[in-house]
Amino acid sequence: MSITPMIYLDGRGVTRDEVLRVAQQAATGFEQLGVSEGDTVALLLRNDFAFFEVQQAAAAVGAYGVPLNWHGRTEEVIYVLEDAKPKVLVAHADLLAPIRALVPAGIRVFVVPTPPEIQQRYGVSTELARPLPGDTVWREWAERFEPLQAPPRRARATMIYTSGTTGHPKGVKRQPATPEESKAYVELFASVYGLKPGVRALVCGPLYHASPNGYGRQALMTADVLVLQSKFDQEETLALIEKHRIDNAVMVPTMFVRMLKLPPEVRNRYDVRSLRWVTHTGAPCPREVKKDLMDWWGPVVYETYGCTEVGTVTLATPQDWLEHPGCVGMPTPGTRMAFYDEEGNRLPEGEIGEIFARVPAYADFTYLNHEEKRKSVERDGLISLGDVGYMKEGRLYLCDRRSDMVIFGGTNIYPAEIEMVLTQCPGVKDCAVFGIPDDDFGESLAAAVERMPESQVTPEEIRSYPSGSTSTNRCRARTAARSSSAACATRSGRTPGARFEGRRMGKWLQSNEHLTFEVRERVARITLNRPDRRNALSWEMLSELRAALLEADDLRSVSVIVLGGAGPDFCAGYDMKSAYARYAAEGDAALAPSARHRRHRSRGGSTHRARSSAPRRAHLLS
Repeated sequence: MSITPMIYLDGRGVTRDEVLRVAQQAATGFEQLGVSEGDTVALLLRNDFAFFEVQQAAAAVGAYGVPLNWHGRTEEVIYVLEDAKPKVLVAHADLLAPIRALVPAGIRVFVVPTPPEIQQRYGVSTELARPLPGDTVWREWAERFEPLQAPPRRARATMIYTSGTTGHPKGVKRQPATPEESKAYVELFASVYGLKPGVRALVCGPLYHASPNGYGRQALMTADVLVLQSKFDQEETLALIEKHRIDNAVMVPTMFVRMLKLPPEVRNRYDVRSLRWVTHTGAPCPREVKKDLMDWWGPVVYETYGCTEVGTVTLATPQDWLEHPGCVGMPTPGTRMAFYDEEGNRLPEGEIGEIFARVPAYADFTYLNHEEKRKSVERDGLISLGDVGYMKEGRLYLCDRRSDMVIFGGTNIYPAEIEMVLTQCPGVKDCAVFGIPDDDFGESLAAAVERMPESQVTPEEIRSYPSGSTSTNRCRARTAARSSSAACATRSGRTPGARFEGRRMGKWLQSNEHLTFEVRERVARITLNRPDRRNALSWEMLSELRAALLEADDLRSVSVIVLGGAGPDFCAGYDMKSAYARYAAEGDAALAPSARHRRHRSRGGSTHRARSSAPRRAHLLS
């Protein structure tokens, strides 16, 4: 009996054939709009059926799909649109709302009604979820056309924009794949991710990320069942595994941590015995976490390592990891790898150095509009992964990001090691460890910690966790973590029941009408305080925010800055209503919306200056 492949979004399903039919119809529409090979099509979409429809339609005409990070700030989204210059933008109605007036001219915009599942998960109002009068609705438009009959174009990968930890993000633009590269790519995903015909797959993270995107594209064409979560929820994930008998999934270690923190009676409520191949990527997984997970799920957890530019560099099977704890696996088929010191000298096996690699399954690339930066990351035909590590017995071990490394009194410190320990602390939801200036040692360490809901874990408890632990002692010995600071914050940025040491006005901060500024235990807490406007950024608030950041930056008593928002929302973005009113009052009629945006963005670099490297934040959980 033949099986009809299905795709599910939070329980609601459509057939794969329906998604592919709409994609082919839309491809015909794209051709009529003049979208052709080498052009770009932007997607401002959460996990949804429409994401695959748009991505497949772009591929059918030889265009690059460009997923936009909808977690990012408005100015970041507009920057990518200006840089990629897509001919088409397809967006969920609620995600389009804050950028409507800022979308560069010449881009044809299509609107996808925000699905009810997403409305519920993200608290989207019915009004924001609906297209406006005059909008072109994606599905209605696509279904006007007959499916595309033209021969398939050469395969082009999705153009993923890198995170931009140093400056603006860059679009990774690959050459069209050769038949040999396309074949090797499919084989790689079969051997590394277990994506073979008939699997029942689960995608928990946002499809704008490289790993979920690549996995999702392959699973779309191979899986009998493909389940999407619009927002990660640890218990729901277990329920979906049981309901759909999921045997294949891609996740990140933080998801494992959150599922393991569920009470035993909740975890045991769900049957996960169908799992056969769960690949994690995005960050190293703490040893204790992976051990506990495999005690629960069995030896089904695979680990990959790579980056957007290079692709999947290594694979650690469950057996490999059990025999060599801490490794991220062996090179994938055909992969070349080398290590270099800071002077560019190639290092022998076992020496710690910057990792360079090349994977033959991935077509060569350049950075869109930044070919000079592409040249800067290449050495001897290999591409830098931006990480520091070493090889031992043919297996790769990671130390940390090269840019994140902290030099404490001449000693190289890798914050990731400490993060691995802190994420296991009871009551800790997530954390980021980073360097801060130190008069004596050049740099020391600080940790920004997000607590679990209702958790009352204190900075002192976090600093001492877990007393006597081998891993913690090793981290302390290698990083001087005893001098580190820890900041505990709720989602709103406030610590319940805390008493703050007063410091409200100073050298830079002369008013606090729109925010609060308080210091306690070396932590400066800046709280946006316009809850009636969902803490939207007005000109006056931005001025105060700049002053507050400069104030905190000047204070020797401050090691960590925590930015939060009063009320249920952190920040709704830029307050366009107040901006229009301000410019109207000033008679600044010459400033068009795009020009206003550029002026605001150019100021952002100084406005949001931090006193140290910003904590790394991942958005794979929602």
